[in-house]
Amino acid sequence: MIEMESPKYIVIEGSIGVGKTSLVKMLSEDFQARMILEPSDKNPFLENFYQDRGKFGFQTQIFFLINRFEQQQEIAQQDLFQRNIVADYLFAKDRIFAYLNLDDKEVKLYEDIYSLLEGHIVTPDLVVFLQASTDVLLKRIKKRAIPYEQRIGREYLESLNAAYNDFFFKYDASPLLTVNTSDIDFVNNADDYQMLIREIRDPKKGKRYLNIRKDDTIW
Repeated sequence: MIEMESPKYIVIEGSIGVGKTSLVKMLSEDFQARMILEPSDKNPFLENFYQDRGKFGFQTQIFFLINRFEQQQEIAQQDLFQRNIVADYLFAKDRIFAYLNLDDKEVKLYEDIYSLLEGHIVTPDLVVFLQASTDVLLKRIKKRAIPYEQRIGREYLESLNAAYNDFFFKYDASPLLTVNTSDIDFVNNADDYQMLIREIRDPKKGKRYLNIRKDDTIW
């Protein structure tokens, strides 16, 4: 096992299919950390959302917002000096999906609710933003074969990718490590994984970038 020195609370972020959950599971095991996963499989509106985003966007968004907030309260009540945490979402990124999927009136109501919650959220020690091209994301989504995700179109995924890139370009609430995963395979390649771990354990502040170019491997 790897003894984690710093940071104590890590968030892994990125677009659909980029590998967040895979990396969180690996890190939580090696760092002996508590694993926090966003409740996608518990959202009763998600499958309908991918069929009709306009009709089911608000219900889907509010369900995620409330459930994520409840999870964040559990984190806030824990002693982070006693236990490490690795999560597969950043609470603040909830706005990415809200502004992408909701109309103006829904956004206004969403913001009213969000503003009541955001002051009670624990700031992570490090955010790892995983990037990948739209083509790579589509291949990974197809390979993992979650039925409702197969309805995700290229146009929506490109918009989501652009929204993520814009959000994290401006993000400065905590140290940020941006990793281009299009050409690395940290799931199946031990060298890639160890390289990523070294970057994660680096206590440097501010923004850092890891962009390795080599033969493309889709996992």
